[in-house]
Amino acid sequence: MRLQVPGIKVFGGSLDNVKGCTDQVENGMKLSLGKDIEILCLHTPCHTKGHISYYVTSKEGEDPAVFTGDTLFIAGCGKFFEGSAEQMYQSLIVTLGSLPKSTRVYCGHEYTVKNLKFMLTLEPENEKTKQKLEWAEKQREANQPTVPSTIGDEFEINTFMRVDLPEIQAKFSVNSPVEAMREVRKTKDNWRG
Repeated sequence: MRLQVPGIKVFGGSLDNVKGCTDQVENGMKLSLGKDIEILCLHTPCHTKGHISYYVTSKEGEDPAVFTGDTLFIAGCGKFFEGSAEQMYQSLIVTLGSLPKSTRVYCGHEYTVKNLKFMLTLEPENEKTKQKLEWAEKQREANQPTVPSTIGDEFEINTFMRVDLPEIQAKFSVNSPVEAMREVRKTKDNWRG
């Protein structure tokens, strides 16, 4: 992109050595885009040690948005390449989960249909997930995106975001949300749906 647009600024996390990055950001840094858009940088490690999600608000009163890259997907999360279940719990539940429920989630990949099918192997009784899968399949058949979701929706359909629930922990015979996070990830890593 820098070759195509000379002088463009490319922002990225300071802990990841991203080729082409011109401006490194840290957790809590604030950026502005024009006079109406504010961007808060959120350190959401696990997929990579320096992963940054960008929380975007507007003075126009629109619902906020978060660009989650490879940390949070619709009905999924990134692999724990450079982190642990503890870090992913912190990134998903504590950091991203504390955003307003109306926050639109823009993830880095279109994995929604496959992710929802996996979620139904864990929670076959989840009606919201069944409805979301039916909708997502229609969207993809029409060559339309399934992104964005919302933080509120993810707490209903994404088992990675539901590990605090006793019934999810019970499914994996564990007693903590971090242990449940680890087990959900291990199960997903071995799933060939």
